[in-house]
Amino acid sequence: MIRLLLVAISLAFITSIYDFKVESLEGSKIDLADYKGKKMLIVNTASKCGFTPQYKELETLYKTYKDKLVVIGFPANNFRGQEPGTNTEIKEFCQKNYGVTFPMSAKVSVKGDDIDPLFKYLSDEAEHLGAKDPIKWNFTKFLVDENGKLIAVFPSKVNPMSEEITKYLN
Repeated sequence: MIRLLLVAISLAFITSIYDFKVESLEGSKIDLADYKGKKMLIVNTASKCGFTPQYKELETLYKTYKDKLVVIGFPANNFRGQEPGTNTEIKEFCQKNYGVTFPMSAKVSVKGDDIDPLFKYLSDEAEHLGAKDPIKWNFTKFLVDENGKLIAVFPSKVNPMSEEITKYLN
């Protein structure tokens, strides 16, 4: 309960997605303001999920559209314990198995009382698009435009290289 109150207080000072800085898997900071002028695809990820092979398509998407898009992965253990690893283990898994080079945050919570402030913000913004409780599973994708506005939410089953997503990038 206290964590949720702290999230609410911190969100009171947030005016845009560019106000967020998150910890990377390596322990440095990822400043979302660095991506102004590019679209962002923000994805909650997991290493032991049926959708885990989407890492490959996320990497392809990132490399294909690198001039106008950044993909950012957010490992989360919210769904059936499918991301049990440490940050180091997650990084090694993603690089070894999928060649991931896109930015990855440290492990976060994307639901519940301990929800990460960024995912609380994205979930609230998604409601304006008509998406109630948008994060139902791993590999939910939030597409943010070049000006920091959430423009689409895609469920887990949507392949990152599908036209549903790429139509926003062409």
